[in-house]
Amino acid sequence: MSSFIIVFAASFVLACGLTPLSARIGRRVGAVDRPGDRRAHAGEVPRIGGIALFGGFMGGAALTFALWRPANPDDMRRLMAVVAGTIFVFLFGLWDDRRELPAWPQFAAQAAAASIAIAGTVFIERFTNPLTNQLVVIPESLPFLGWGVVVAITLFWVTGMMNTVNWLDGLDGLATGVGLIAATLFAIHSYRLGQPEIALFPTALAGACLGFLPFNFHPARVFMGTAGAMVLGYALATLSILAPARIATALLVMGVPIIDVAWLIVSRWRRGESPTHPGRDHLHHRLLALGLGQRQIVALYYLFCLVFGGLALMVASRLFKLIALLVLGIGTLITIWRLSRRT
Repeated sequence: MSSFIIVFAASFVLACGLTPLSARIGRRVGAVDRPGDRRAHAGEVPRIGGIALFGGFMGGAALTFALWRPANPDDMRRLMAVVAGTIFVFLFGLWDDRRELPAWPQFAAQAAAASIAIAGTVFIERFTNPLTNQLVVIPESLPFLGWGVVVAITLFWVTGMMNTVNWLDGLDGLATGVGLIAATLFAIHSYRLGQPEIALFPTALAGACLGFLPFNFHPARVFMGTAGAMVLGYALATLSILAPARIATALLVMGVPIIDVAWLIVSRWRRGESPTHPGRDHLHHRLLALGLGQRQIVALYYLFCLVFGGLALMVASRLFKLIALLVLGIGTLITIWRLSRRT
């Protein structure tokens, strides 16, 4: 338990110390966000707080490797893929925060990062059927197409998670707090599965999120930007693959923002608009238009993520988890549909 406290505290302190520095750098180089599009804030706010998230997470990861050397070379290869991919998306994200690149380079970078994970054997190869409770190994179930399906599913999961976090980052503290909840639940889940060493990595991510959150909470003094969103999204996506059943936890924690993203893509496509065009038609923006305050909306998201994510830990039955996910999905879709008719 002392290792968890040390890693969490180190990541927290690093993120706390790096956040004011990243804000100063952002103002100096002109990497600032102004009100408009999907942003709901006043004045110019630096957008390279991803430096603090990355520094806190990588600092905690380095400390984890110093405290523990995995005996299994497969574990080391997978964890190094997480680290390598995180470094890659951070560097690309900084470039995007400085240059504000179009959408296609971001998608290309996300696909490249997912390929790094796959090359390090961080992929979705098997799952448990919640209806039969039987383990399904995709390459064995689909002998000719199996590995192609594994690659496709993993690409979709990693890129989808990065885009979900990026689009979620529209209100102060929203993406950071949801990431904190998800990382904490991942750490608890890994520890309960007898993987205490693996659990140190989401612990480091949780510490970095908590260290950044006071500066990012409303009214935000710094945003995570593309670098922070891609680091957080990639870390959550890959860490959710490293332990059995943790993807179910990720789906329950991130269910509301994932469904919001899916709704936006379909609705914008039906209107003949580009899904990547910034807008104020996200669920959190619709709630803002109804008169709810930023802190109220963020607290609601935190509550739903914590409740449904906690269910994944407390409920052993995979069928009940599937039912909870369906309830969450249907409820979110109905809410978005009704709000879309009013706002």
